Amino acid sequence: MGGTSESLTFGDRPPLELLYAVRAVGRSVVWTGALFGGRRLRQPKTRVGETVHFADGTEANVYRETVVRRPPSQAPAVLVVTFRLRWIRGRAHAVFRAESVFNTPLFVGFPGFVSKLWLTHDERGRYRGIYEWDDSTLADSYARALWWVLALVCPRETIRYTVLAGRRRDDWLSNPDRPPVTAKPDGNWWRPVRAGAGD
Repeated sequence: MGGTSESLTFGDRPPLELLYAVRAVGRSVVWTGALFGGRRLRQPKTRVGETVHFADGTEANVYRETVVRRPPSQAPAVLVVTFRLRWIRGRAHAVFRAESVFNTPLFVGFPGFVSKLWLTHDERGRYRGIYEWDDSTLADSYARALWWVLALVCPRETIRYTVLAGRRRDDWLSNPDRPPVTAKPDGNWWRPVRAGAGD
Protein backbone atom coordinates (compact mmCIF):
# COMPACT_ATOMS: atom_id res chain seq x y z
CA MET A 1 0.00 0.00 0.00
CA GLY A 2 1.09 3.61 0.13
CA GLY A 3 1.38 5.59 -3.07
CA THR A 4 0.60 9.19 -3.79
CA SER A 5 -1.93 11.28 -1.93
CA GLU A 6 -5.44 10.98 -3.35
CA SER A 7 -7.38 13.96 -4.62
CA LEU A 8 -10.92 13.71 -3.28
CA THR A 9 -12.48 15.81 -6.00
CA PHE A 10 -16.19 15.24 -5.43
CA GLY A 11 -18.41 13.22 -3.18
CA ASP A 12 -22.06 13.06 -2.14
CA ARG A 13 -23.12 16.29 -3.84
CA PRO A 14 -26.86 16.82 -4.35
CA PRO A 15 -28.48 15.08 -7.33
CA LEU A 16 -28.93 16.94 -10.58
CA GLU A 17 -32.28 18.46 -11.41
CA LEU A 18 -34.70 15.67 -12.29
CA LEU A 19 -35.43 16.81 -15.85
CA TYR A 20 -31.72 17.14 -16.66
CA ALA A 21 -31.04 13.71 -15.17
CA VAL A 22 -33.86 12.08 -17.16
CA ARG A 23 -32.52 13.58 -20.38
CA ALA A 24 -28.97 12.45 -19.56
CA VAL A 25 -30.08 8.87 -18.87
CA GLY A 26 -32.15 8.90 -22.06
CA ARG A 27 -29.14 9.99 -24.11
CA SER A 28 -27.11 7.21 -22.51
CA VAL A 29 -29.69 4.61 -23.52
CA VAL A 30 -29.68 5.87 -27.12
CA TRP A 31 -25.89 6.01 -27.33
CA THR A 32 -25.65 2.48 -25.91
CA GLY A 33 -27.35 1.23 -29.07
CA ALA A 34 -24.57 2.75 -31.15
CA LEU A 35 -21.93 1.18 -28.90
CA PHE A 36 -23.53 -2.25 -29.27
CA GLY A 37 -23.87 -1.77 -33.02
CA GLY A 38 -20.21 -0.80 -33.29
CA ARG A 39 -19.17 -3.77 -31.12
CA ARG A 40 -17.44 -1.42 -28.72
CA LEU A 41 -18.71 -3.02 -25.50
CA ARG A 42 -16.77 -5.81 -23.83
CA GLN A 43 -17.12 -7.89 -20.68
CA PRO A 44 -13.61 -9.11 -19.81
CA LYS A 45 -13.27 -11.90 -17.24
CA THR A 46 -9.80 -10.96 -15.97
CA ARG A 47 -10.94 -9.41 -12.67
CA VAL A 48 -14.14 -11.40 -12.17
CA GLY A 49 -13.92 -13.30 -8.90
CA GLU A 50 -11.44 -10.91 -7.29
CA THR A 51 -12.15 -9.80 -3.73
CA VAL A 52 -11.84 -6.11 -2.88
CA HIS A 53 -11.26 -5.34 0.81
CA PHE A 54 -12.27 -1.89 2.01
CA ALA A 55 -10.94 0.31 4.80
CA ASP A 56 -14.28 0.17 6.65
CA GLY A 57 -13.70 -3.55 7.28
CA THR A 58 -16.01 -4.87 4.56
CA GLU A 59 -15.28 -6.77 1.37
CA ALA A 60 -17.01 -7.62 -1.90
CA ASN A 61 -16.32 -9.70 -4.99
CA VAL A 62 -16.20 -8.57 -8.61
CA TYR A 63 -18.96 -10.36 -10.49
CA ARG A 64 -18.88 -8.51 -13.82
CA GLU A 65 -16.79 -5.99 -15.74
CA THR A 66 -17.97 -3.69 -18.51
CA VAL A 67 -15.51 -1.85 -20.77
CA VAL A 68 -15.95 0.46 -23.76
CA ARG A 69 -13.40 0.25 -26.57
CA ARG A 70 -12.06 3.81 -26.78
CA PRO A 71 -8.80 5.77 -26.73
CA PRO A 72 -6.98 5.89 -23.36
CA SER A 73 -8.28 8.42 -20.85
CA GLN A 74 -6.72 11.86 -21.12
CA ALA A 75 -7.90 12.93 -17.64
CA PRO A 76 -8.56 9.65 -15.77
CA ALA A 77 -10.74 9.56 -12.69
CA VAL A 78 -12.01 6.83 -10.38
CA LEU A 79 -15.67 6.86 -9.37
CA VAL A 80 -17.01 4.64 -6.58
CA VAL A 81 -20.77 4.39 -6.04
CA THR A 82 -22.56 2.52 -3.26
CA PHE A 83 -26.21 1.78 -2.48
CA ARG A 84 -28.40 -0.69 -0.61
CA LEU A 85 -31.42 -2.19 -2.35
CA ARG A 86 -34.86 -2.33 -0.76
CA TRP A 87 -36.52 -5.73 -0.37
CA ILE A 88 -33.48 -7.73 -1.59
CA ARG A 89 -32.51 -10.51 0.82
CA GLY A 90 -30.98 -13.98 0.63
CA ARG A 91 -31.24 -15.63 -2.77
CA ALA A 92 -32.76 -12.50 -4.27
CA HIS A 93 -29.22 -11.08 -4.42
CA ALA A 94 -28.26 -13.71 -7.00
CA VAL A 95 -31.33 -12.82 -9.07
CA PHE A 96 -30.40 -9.13 -8.92
CA ARG A 97 -26.82 -9.80 -10.03
CA ALA A 98 -28.05 -11.86 -12.98
CA GLU A 99 -30.57 -9.28 -14.19
CA SER A 100 -28.40 -6.24 -13.45
CA VAL A 101 -26.72 -6.62 -16.84
CA PHE A 102 -29.90 -5.04 -18.25
CA ASN A 103 -28.94 -1.84 -16.42
CA THR A 104 -25.91 -1.42 -18.71
CA PRO A 105 -27.61 1.20 -20.97
CA LEU A 106 -28.09 3.42 -17.92
CA PHE A 107 -24.36 4.19 -17.72
CA VAL A 108 -22.20 3.12 -20.68
CA GLY A 109 -23.58 5.84 -22.94
CA PHE A 110 -22.66 8.67 -20.58
CA PRO A 111 -19.84 10.91 -21.83
CA GLY A 112 -16.45 9.88 -20.51
CA PHE A 113 -17.35 6.33 -19.42
CA VAL A 114 -14.38 3.96 -19.65
CA SER A 115 -15.08 0.89 -17.50
CA LYS A 116 -16.98 -0.49 -14.52
CA LEU A 117 -16.36 -3.26 -12.02
CA TRP A 118 -19.63 -4.60 -10.60
CA LEU A 119 -19.24 -5.75 -6.98
CA THR A 120 -21.44 -8.10 -4.97
CA HIS A 121 -23.10 -6.85 -1.79
CA ASP A 122 -20.90 -6.62 1.29
CA GLU A 123 -21.59 -7.72 4.86
CA ARG A 124 -23.84 -4.69 5.35
CA GLY A 125 -25.90 -5.37 2.23
CA ARG A 126 -24.30 -2.55 0.21
CA TYR A 127 -23.46 -2.87 -3.47
CA ARG A 128 -20.60 -0.92 -5.05
CA GLY A 129 -19.57 -0.03 -8.57
CA ILE A 130 -15.97 0.97 -9.22
CA TYR A 131 -15.61 2.94 -12.45
CA GLU A 132 -12.93 4.58 -14.50
CA TRP A 133 -14.03 7.80 -16.17
CA ASP A 134 -12.35 10.24 -18.53
CA ASP A 135 -12.83 13.58 -16.73
CA SER A 136 -13.77 13.80 -13.06
CA THR A 137 -16.46 16.42 -13.76
CA LEU A 138 -18.23 14.04 -16.13
CA ALA A 139 -18.01 11.28 -13.51
CA ASP A 140 -19.59 13.59 -10.95
CA SER A 141 -22.43 14.49 -13.33
CA TYR A 142 -23.12 10.82 -14.02
CA ALA A 143 -23.26 9.95 -10.32
CA ARG A 144 -25.65 12.83 -9.63
CA ALA A 145 -27.93 11.75 -12.50
CA LEU A 146 -27.77 8.09 -11.43
CA TRP A 147 -29.09 9.11 -7.99
CA TRP A 148 -32.61 9.43 -9.38
CA VAL A 149 -32.55 5.92 -10.85
CA LEU A 150 -31.19 4.40 -7.65
CA ALA A 151 -33.70 6.33 -5.51
CA LEU A 152 -36.47 4.27 -7.14
CA VAL A 153 -35.15 1.05 -5.56
CA CYS A 154 -32.88 2.18 -2.70
CA PRO A 155 -33.26 4.05 0.58
CA ARG A 156 -31.99 7.49 -0.37
CA GLU A 157 -29.58 7.77 2.54
CA THR A 158 -27.68 4.69 1.30
CA ILE A 159 -26.80 6.25 -2.09
CA ARG A 160 -23.27 7.67 -1.93
CA TYR A 161 -20.40 8.33 -4.28
CA THR A 162 -16.80 9.51 -4.40
CA VAL A 163 -14.75 10.76 -7.37
CA LEU A 164 -10.94 10.76 -7.39
CA ALA A 165 -9.26 12.81 -10.13
CA GLY A 166 -6.01 11.76 -11.74
CA ARG A 167 -6.26 8.05 -10.92
CA ARG A 168 -6.69 5.04 -13.19
CA ARG A 169 -8.91 2.35 -11.73
CA ASP A 170 -6.56 -0.62 -11.94
CA ASP A 171 -3.54 1.34 -10.67
CA TRP A 172 -5.62 2.65 -7.77
CA LEU A 173 -6.84 -0.84 -6.83
CA SER A 174 -3.33 -2.27 -7.04
CA ASN A 175 -1.73 0.53 -5.05
CA PRO A 176 -4.35 2.18 -2.83
CA ASP A 177 -3.44 5.00 -0.50
CA ARG A 178 -3.65 4.51 3.24
CA PRO A 179 -6.75 6.00 4.85
CA PRO A 180 -6.12 8.97 7.13
CA VAL A 181 -5.43 7.87 10.71
CA THR A 182 -8.27 10.02 12.01
CA ALA A 183 -10.86 8.89 9.45
CA LYS A 184 -13.99 7.20 10.79
CA PRO A 185 -14.46 3.63 9.53
CA ASP A 186 -17.85 4.42 7.95
CA GLY A 187 -16.21 7.24 5.99
CA ASN A 188 -13.88 4.74 4.33
CA TRP A 189 -16.54 2.69 2.53
CA TRP A 190 -14.95 3.62 -0.83
CA ARG A 191 -11.26 3.08 0.05
CA PRO A 192 -9.75 -0.26 -1.00
CA VAL A 193 -6.97 -1.65 1.15
CA ARG A 194 -6.40 -4.78 -0.88
CA ALA A 195 -7.70 -6.36 -4.08
CA GLY A 196 -6.86 -9.73 -5.56
CA ALA A 197 -7.94 -13.30 -6.21
CA GLY A 198 -10.92 -14.45 -4.17
CA ASP A 199 -10.04 -15.52 -0.65
